[in-house]
Amino acid sequence: MTATRGFGIDIGGSGIKGALVDLEKGALIGDRLRIDTPRPSTPEAVADVVAKVVRHFGWDGPVGITLPAVVKKGVAHTAANIDPAWIGTDADALFAERIGRDVADVAMLNDADAAGMAEIRFGDPEARHGVTTLLTFGTGIGSAVFQDGKLVPNTEFGHLEVDGHDAEKKAAASVKDNEELSYHQWAKRVNRYLTVLENLIWPDLFIVGGGVSKKSEKWVPHLDIRTKIIVASLQNNAGIVGAAAAAVEGIEH
Repeated sequence: MTATRGFGIDIGGSGIKGALVDLEKGALIGDRLRIDTPRPSTPEAVADVVAKVVRHFGWDGPVGITLPAVVKKGVAHTAANIDPAWIGTDADALFAERIGRDVADVAMLNDADAAGMAEIRFGDPEARHGVTTLLTFGTGIGSAVFQDGKLVPNTEFGHLEVDGHDAEKKAAASVKDNEELSYHQWAKRVNRYLTVLENLIWPDLFIVGGGVSKKSEKWVPHLDIRTKIIVASLQNNAGIVGAAAAAVEGIEH
């Protein structure tokens, strides 16, 4: 029998969020728990928080966990907005040991890939056709690219060079707050970034997500590019939902 509930944890540069997920609706069951990402965000420190989140919900099934990193076969190969000690860490094994699971019951994946998988499955049906690119705007910029609904894993388009700068250093949502930019000022930077990206990969659709998607009406109308843009239907919960689905149904690393 197919599981109808799952559990996902989304690790970000500023917060670690976890929740039970209804895998039929693509929605959270009850409230999510958010704990600030420890500083420094070393593997051991983050694993302690993840274990705390799992205990809070009393969940004893498979767990899906996202990282802001390139993840291949459960191993982190980069570290964006988390401690560099993550590079080379066998995250599958670390979390499995810490939460008392077999490695097979832990699904590790890139945070934007998880969010994209959730949007493809539960969001706008248009996203399942052609080349769709999901972008999460938060501490950094995460990207997930799909061809007819199939994921091309571990794209790192948030680190695309735009006008001599790493894109996320100028256009992430955290930059808006840190530099006290208005939504209109920040949208100009996002627009420039999207223009460069669309000229590189020519997508059919952009989905914009991350925490700032909750206030999409303040900035998305200021974007003016040729590619159609829609707002992530699951907003900032997409990573949790995608991780939970991956844990239950398996993922291709």
